[in-house]
Amino acid sequence: MTGGVRGTFEGSLAKWGFRVQVVVIGAGYLGTTHAACMAQIGHSVLGIDISEEKVAKLQSGEVPFFEPGLEALLREHVASGRLRFSTSFEEAAAFGDVHFLAVGTPQSTRGRAGDVSCVNAAIDSLSPHLARPTVIAGKSTVPVGTARRLAERVQAAAPAREAVEVAWNPEFLREGFAVEGTLRPDRIVVGAGDRPEGRAIELLREVYSLILAEGVPFLVTDLETAELVKVAANAFLATKVGFINAIAELCEAAGADVAMLADAIGRDERIGRQYLNAGLGFGGGCLPKDIRALVARAEELGVGDAFAFLREVDNGNMRQRSRVVDISREICGSLIGTNVAILGAAFKPDTDDVRDSPALSVAGQLQLQGANVSIYDPKAMDNARKTMPTLDYAVTSLDACRGADIVLVLTEWKEFQNIQPGDLGAVTQTKNIVDARNCLDSRQWRAAGWTYRGLGRS
Repeated sequence: MTGGVRGTFEGSLAKWGFRVQVVVIGAGYLGTTHAACMAQIGHSVLGIDISEEKVAKLQSGEVPFFEPGLEALLREHVASGRLRFSTSFEEAAAFGDVHFLAVGTPQSTRGRAGDVSCVNAAIDSLSPHLARPTVIAGKSTVPVGTARRLAERVQAAAPAREAVEVAWNPEFLREGFAVEGTLRPDRIVVGAGDRPEGRAIELLREVYSLILAEGVPFLVTDLETAELVKVAANAFLATKVGFINAIAELCEAAGADVAMLADAIGRDERIGRQYLNAGLGFGGGCLPKDIRALVARAEELGVGDAFAFLREVDNGNMRQRSRVVDISREICGSLIGTNVAILGAAFKPDTDDVRDSPALSVAGQLQLQGANVSIYDPKAMDNARKTMPTLDYAVTSLDACRGADIVLVLTEWKEFQNIQPGDLGAVTQTKNIVDARNCLDSRQWRAAGWTYRGLGRS
């Protein structure tokens, strides 16, 4: 699909060429993707990061993480000169018509709230150099109220004062689909301050004009609503996952099948089938920290009781990891000295991201309880080693399973779904498999003599 998007945009660019000078502050997952895609739709783009090492890698065309299609896009536009990277905020201020703020907002080490220290630092580094009218468009996920505070902060420090407008333009990326999601999004949301028809909205309409020409909705809100849109969407999706996992436990107790149930209720257009796959639960750098930050901010604003259900969604999601450990112990009798093969380390397929990975969490719990754990992932091995260096890491899925007493499928990579039961059975010690993502054909595995256990499956 990305190829079709590329063809559409390139046809328009042959006519228009470069149109807006775009700065993207923060060259992590979000910032690098946004910068490459802004270049793809015709803008001249400068990416800014404080890490000289990261900037050097990106300028040489190397993406320091895995995202399908991104490295090719980056290399194309670095080579063309449409995209470049720097560490200079002074250069950014002189260059940019619009500055997209795309730095990280992790969970605070002192609690559940979002840590906006990098956002503050970026604003403080940029503001003193802003001597002409410009727009700062926040993309980072921040606690509601941050944008208005930042507007006051930047206007107090910038030589251009009130000529610097702050807007909020939340991102809705899905890892593994980030390029397509940026070039062909479901919607574009922009929150404006006290000038909803001012320079910020006009300029952002121009930035996204080729995308908007494809019929993508452009929604203008106030700053606070825009800040809440992303985190509210993530909280809803997390709740949907939490609901189906709770139903999965009931299905197991009652002898029902959660996959059939999800297919049935998912046909209701009010519900939909997406995010109704029962299993190990969600992880990554967004959903877990976003729902915690939302609860924390609600408590600060005096409405924390209304979000008690999100605390249970979070707790239930973590409980899924312990359930898989318990199921493994139940099958094997004891975990002490048991050889456990784990297929999957990334929190989801088509990424190498292991932040808050359910798979690595299960692996760590199993090891702490005395199991010998061997793990394999198609893309996330290096990141997994850095996070949990005490595990054994195999070079292939079959090597990970060699001599195993039990196999756990914890990330639903296509490679694992395509493994044949006979091939795996030829290298394991015992034919026990836990399909914690419900991504295998249970009938096929049972017919091949395996003890198969899914979550919520009859």
